[in-house]
Amino acid sequence: MRYAAECGRAAVQARLRRRENTEPMQDEERKVKVLFLCTGNSCRSQMAEGWARALKRDVIEAHSAGIETHGLNPIAVRVMAEVGVDISGHRSKHVDELKEVPFDYVVTVCADAHESCPRFPGSAKVVHAPFDDPPRLARDAKTEEQALRHYRRVRDEIRVFVEQLPESFTRGAPS
Repeated sequence: MRYAAECGRAAVQARLRRRENTEPMQDEERKVKVLFLCTGNSCRSQMAEGWARALKRDVIEAHSAGIETHGLNPIAVRVMAEVGVDISGHRSKHVDELKEVPFDYVVTVCADAHESCPRFPGSAKVVHAPFDDPPRLARDAKTEEQALRHYRRVRDEIRVFVEQLPESFTRGAPS
């Protein structure tokens, strides 16, 4: 009985060490490498990376980049902070900075990125999951609160999408 309890405890401790990245993962436990790609890597792709790191860190190695760099959108940082996700340390990256990463999936979160999506080494599958552009929608807002509503809506839509990952990739997500 004591032996079984010790074995069970050892198994749990081993899982926790792997979760804390203090022990290499076995092949069957390898995280899915996902790139969230947008035009400027300033808002939507940053939100997606933030959600993936916050909600799916045990199964997804999340990255984000843009086909251009526009800098990190401070309103995106603000609305993510409202829900406890800190992306303030992120920076806008050009997709070329990640060209050597063997991604499993590239998720394009806007039409421009989807149309301009570069080829990646290996067998990365491209999945198109378009989201509205909060800065573009906010331009017509009459008040700050109206502008924030657009950011919050898209933030929440991205969360719902990320919550379904990586399982939705294998259910035939649109590309």
